[in-house]
Amino acid sequence: MVNIHTVAVIGSGTMGAGIADVAASYGHQVLLYDIASDAISRAIDCIRLRLASRVTRGKLSADASAQILARLIPVTDIQALAAADLVIEAASERLEVKKALFKQLAEICPPQTLLTSNTSSISVTAIAADLPHPERVAGLHFFNPAPVMKLVEVVSGLATSSEAADVLCELAMNWGKQPVRCQSTPGFIVNRVARPFYSEAWRALEEQVAAPETIDAALREGGGFPMGPLELTDMIGQDVNFAVTCSVFNAFWQERRFLPSLVQQELVLAGRLGKKSGKGVYDWQSDRPDVSWLQTVSDSFSPMSAERKSDGVTELDEVLLVETQGETAQSLAVKHSRPVVVVDRIERDVAVIAAAASNPHSATQKAVFYLQQQGKRVVQIADYPGLLVWRTVAMIANEALDALQKGVASEKDIDTAMRLGVNYPNGPIAWGERLGWQRVLALLENLQRHYGEERYRPCSLLRQRALLESSYES
Repeated sequence: MVNIHTVAVIGSGTMGAGIADVAASYGHQVLLYDIASDAISRAIDCIRLRLASRVTRGKLSADASAQILARLIPVTDIQALAAADLVIEAASERLEVKKALFKQLAEICPPQTLLTSNTSSISVTAIAADLPHPERVAGLHFFNPAPVMKLVEVVSGLATSSEAADVLCELAMNWGKQPVRCQSTPGFIVNRVARPFYSEAWRALEEQVAAPETIDAALREGGGFPMGPLELTDMIGQDVNFAVTCSVFNAFWQERRFLPSLVQQELVLAGRLGKKSGKGVYDWQSDRPDVSWLQTVSDSFSPMSAERKSDGVTELDEVLLVETQGETAQSLAVKHSRPVVVVDRIERDVAVIAAAASNPHSATQKAVFYLQQQGKRVVQIADYPGLLVWRTVAMIANEALDALQKGVASEKDIDTAMRLGVNYPNGPIAWGERLGWQRVLALLENLQRHYGEERYRPCSLLRQRALLESSYES
């Protein structure tokens, strides 16, 4: 299994063509299989255009481009795949299709041939269940676009041998990729841990906390994510993103923290699939709403006293400015019998705030003025527990710890996967540790108390880390 010379790629869509490009670029003969010869021709034409662009930009010589193209062999007869040392399936995301295909491959290919699937969420264990030599079946999940994205999830089913996983990790590194190992559980690493990034944004939209562009701007500019979650679902395709969410939700026996969004379902039913259909959350056919920061401008104030009373709490004369811990501003105003403004976790030059409904306008504006004096851009949203950035990061970190505790992958691989697979500014476990596990725990417990839902239940490993953190501090 160590010497992989010929690679077969099944499926000539976007992912299949991208994987074939990668394999051919690193010297392998590539058998590009599809039942439709015109689909293969289109895929090779796309690869040719991509290589020509690299040649034009001086990233590749014309001779090297010609050699890569010469290694791509169109195949419409599945029997020809018997010559492959490695097969990478990138076909339909339906278990019954994959099982039928792998049954054929098991009959055609010799026992030493590695059989892998580029699936993003289907169980590798299920694919291999009825096959002879299931130890050679694994997941090899590339990210789109495959020639550009560095991450590859190497997924082991129950029967996958450690030797097979080792070979695939070594191959991925030889192809200039960063492999991460994980077990075959719903969503693997990235599509599991990333679910709260989308689901918390949909919930904010459902509860009419803010406009879509404000939600996106808060997560992008306030949280440092490369793109807002709602805009990203438009780019991915609402149908694709919704299908993955439903798949993970059902695979976890309707675990509430993976609950799909009714708003997103309505978009899919309406055919508003995002950029590819011209309309989704945003209108891509015309000038879609500017996803930029919507700044709140304060009144002018004479100098005020500002005293930091405790961690995360600043007293501005009669007003309390409180960093959110998952409680609403109104509940805190009642508790303290004074005006309260809650602020999202500030790590950059922006601040999302929410004010108690009982606040005088001047009290809220005093907090806005203070934050602007600190060089922050400020936007006010509805009084929403946990606001936008803090609760999203806390949920992602909690999901990452749950995956770690259940043996899905190592801590290092989880953080690497989320940085490289979806370009998060920090690995979620490292992020949670830096923000403080006790704070993450307190926020989730307050959210769970507010909503009365299991969705915000902290995992047991989070509780353990919060206890360890408190013992270190004491």
